[in-house]
Amino acid sequence: MSAIADNLQAVQARIRDAAKLAGRAPESVRLLAVSKTWPLSSVLAAADAGQPAFGENYVQEGVDKVAATAGQALEWHFIGPLQSNKTRPVSEHFDWVHSIERLKIAERLSEQRPSHLKPLQVCVQVNVSGEVSKSGCSPEEALELCRAVAALPGLQLRGLMAIPEPTDDLAAQRAPFRQLREIFEMIRAAGLPLDTLSMGMSHDIEAAVAEGATIVRIGTAIFGERNYA
Repeated sequence: MSAIADNLQAVQARIRDAAKLAGRAPESVRLLAVSKTWPLSSVLAAADAGQPAFGENYVQEGVDKVAATAGQALEWHFIGPLQSNKTRPVSEHFDWVHSIERLKIAERLSEQRPSHLKPLQVCVQVNVSGEVSKSGCSPEEALELCRAVAALPGLQLRGLMAIPEPTDDLAAQRAPFRQLREIFEMIRAAGLPLDTLSMGMSHDIEAAVAEGATIVRIGTAIFGERNYA
């Protein structure tokens, strides 16, 4: 068995253990393998080990991988910052977008989604840490943006995504995830049928699952440390 297959098993065990500890069904948490910067061979190794869903941050790299795996039943999620001049290839090739932070991006994705494809599944990204360097709408803007996105054709609003400031302290990890869940519950109470909380990465899976994550986005723990050189 490959190292990637071993790593996938270890991550899935972490998810199962965290879910059981939180009194949740392990199958209520989906694993998204974040394959950005990794070669196609790594994606294929993970797919061969049974991993069906992959996340990419960079448009052209992601589109190339989608095209190269067209014969396989893989699900592709775009999870990085998205500029308005890059929306067309994302709308044409990906199944999900997690990183909608302003209405203009959603409108372009809606207009450019090919009619023969299923609606693009989308999440609104919320900047729960308030970091200037982080993408995402403010918590105060989330409901209004979600309402506007939900009204667009060609898109299906599924939920919220966040990338909190990293920390090793479990309580500090849980706080922003709890905030995102509370925003999620507020928006559901306002009448939007959200079902997805995309939160949690390799270092904070347990905190995210404890606070209700339905998708965890895991790269390093599956593929290894990245070399951005």
